[in-house]
Amino acid sequence: MWEQASQLPQGIFIAYGTVTMNAAFNFTHQRILVTGASSGIGHQIALQLIASGAEVFALGRDAEALAKLGCNTVCVDIADSAALDKALHDLPPLHGLVNCAGISRLEPAAAISADAFDPVMQVNARAAAQVASRVAAKMIEAKVAGSIVNVSSQASLVALDDHLAYCASKAALDAITRVQCAEWGRFGIRVNSVNPTVTLTPMATRAWSDPAKRDPALAAIPLGRFAETVEVALPVLFLLSDAASMISGVSLPIDGGYTSR
Repeated sequence: MWEQASQLPQGIFIAYGTVTMNAAFNFTHQRILVTGASSGIGHQIALQLIASGAEVFALGRDAEALAKLGCNTVCVDIADSAALDKALHDLPPLHGLVNCAGISRLEPAAAISADAFDPVMQVNARAAAQVASRVAAKMIEAKVAGSIVNVSSQASLVALDDHLAYCASKAALDAITRVQCAEWGRFGIRVNSVNPTVTLTPMATRAWSDPAKRDPALAAIPLGRFAETVEVALPVLFLLSDAASMISGVSLPIDGGYTSR
């Protein structure tokens, strides 16, 4: 991993390209489901919630990776609608949800195929809506004024070459967020999305290691660097927390200013 630019806000430090941040949240006695918790951003969000006292339910396909979190685990393929419903049915009422599971299939716009387009929409939009639907129904029944955060992308806000399906799925997720906010606000349930830029998961680090690909992308970000997973996780925790008690229906770019251009 390359070391990023050193001009960071006070309280954020870099060591070998990894950002650590001073922030404190208290989710004691709160049950929170995190999808896509096997790796990447979802894994980091789960870790931060566990460290903040939450009872975390980590959902993903990799049982071994989930077990390493040391919390409740839900091993299921989120694309399998029936299996997902069964897994969600067994959960208790929750106080929070983070919809972080997502996939991408790259194709040029002139060569779109159902084999690539449909799975991306199925996971990134339909499954996210399904999870939130089942979680919110239990919140409403239990009279829990909960918080839901959908992890979208800057790809919902700008055009990215070869990302038609991904951009469409994330734009759909932002629209889903607004509808959920409008329908569930009367029950005290808040729904927001976050829209990260390239975030340095191990997979992304490898994918963006080529300077020919990396440098133009960095040049388009006013802060001049990509995001670390913790820089996405902590804003998610903020939106889950009581500190964001009057925030609902927003799509929050976490992109170093990329979408401001």
